[in-house]
Amino acid sequence: MGRTYTLVNQKGGVGKTTTVINLGAYLAYFGQRVLLIDLDPQANATSCLGVEKQTIRGGTYEALIGTSPAANHILHNPRLKISILPASPALAGAEVELVGEIAREKFLNNALQPLRDRYDYILIDCPPSLGLLTLNGIIAAHHGVIIPVQCEYLPLEGLSQLNLTLDRIRNAVFTDLVVRGVLLTMFDGRTNLSNDVVAEVRRHFGGLVFESVIPRTVRLAEAPSYGQPISVYAPNSNGAEAYASLAREVLIGDGVRLPSLDIETE
Repeated sequence: MGRTYTLVNQKGGVGKTTTVINLGAYLAYFGQRVLLIDLDPQANATSCLGVEKQTIRGGTYEALIGTSPAANHILHNPRLKISILPASPALAGAEVELVGEIAREKFLNNALQPLRDRYDYILIDCPPSLGLLTLNGIIAAHHGVIIPVQCEYLPLEGLSQLNLTLDRIRNAVFTDLVVRGVLLTMFDGRTNLSNDVVAEVRRHFGGLVFESVIPRTVRLAEAPSYGQPISVYAPNSNGAEAYASLAREVLIGDGVRLPSLDIETE
């Protein structure tokens, strides 16, 4: 059975989707079978892989509410060797439809159960909120949540609120919930603020903070508009190096032996 990680932060614009796409792409490059789950009604992870939202016949919404198995809607990108369960605008109504259901926080977990032995890694991209969709994403994270934190003041403030939420979930419904790691994103080494945030997060979370730090770069910002991960769009960029490093760090931490290869350049 593979590993399932959920990318979570109630603040938008901190790099959740960017990390899901680019970490997933490099995990696949290193030989892992990877499935991305787009749990955000904005469907940014879906479009970042070049999937036209208007062409989606079904995806996370149908799997979540149980009208159709998730396996029926998985799309595979043969070039990247990565798969995605896409999102559509219909997903926005899922929270309302599920609110009266028993064990409504476990619907995604149940939907993904038949897929867990087909993939080495399942990465879940959550919306920027702490609602029922995000709760489903967290409950489905059998191996922990990854928390991207933008290297600015306000995201750092929101981190304490997220921690309290995770504690409540752990105490109420998911005692096995763990934080797999805290990922520092949008780092700008030219500013004192970015360096101060890095120091503060490392002081507070210690070994939970990934050594890899994701820089703020134009290339990372541009890649989604071309429907490509940074490994394809700009493989020699600082952002590509950072996400390749993160993928190695995750694999090594999970006890996976890395293949003897170098990142391809174009």
